[in-house]
Amino acid sequence: MASPPGPYSGTSTLALVVRASALTFGVVYGSLKFKYLKAKAKSQQKAAAKIHH
Repeated sequence: MASPPGPYSGTSTLALVVRASALTFGVVYGSLKFKYLKAKAKSQQKAAAKIHH
């Protein structure tokens, strides 16, 4: 009979949950950061356009 998987074997439920939540956090953080940088670039473009006109 095989012993139950340990917490660091990568097959336990806890390891799967931790991995899934880390991935979700990474995706959410990445998309928020991207939106923020996009908005920041847009406002800088507006400011630059005001200076040039």
